[in-house]
Amino acid sequence: MSLSDPIADMLTRIRNAQQAKHEHCVIPGSKIKKSILYLLKEEGFVEDVLEMKNGSFDDFQVKLKYDTNKKPVIRMLERVSTPGRRVYIQSAEIRPFRNNIGTLILSTSKGIMTGKRARKLKVGGEILCKVF
Repeated sequence: MSLSDPIADMLTRIRNAQQAKHEHCVIPGSKIKKSILYLLKEEGFVEDVLEMKNGSFDDFQVKLKYDTNKKPVIRMLERVSTPGRRVYIQSAEIRPFRNNIGTLILSTSKGIMTGKRARKLKVGGEILCKVF
């Protein structure tokens, strides 16, 4: 099976697992997905990311995070830039998202990073997704 947008697939797997109240979900590995998942962990949207060997490939087991009322911590997980429509932003255009609760994840010339960090480093890039 060939996926045209593996990042959108990863975000959908996380959304579906949270909606079904699963404890964790498994995502096929890649370098860009690894960077995005570790950013989600750093920002407190997922509890943990474990790397698992699956033959010659690595898969990621993402431990999902819920609040005290069993509601998912991630309220919105949206793909912005797609293979058919790339969306770029300059560092000066990066604004706080959802009253600084939300996070933009960008692909920049200095790697995958949050919008806050990209603005601090004065570097723009492609908007991969929004998380709130």
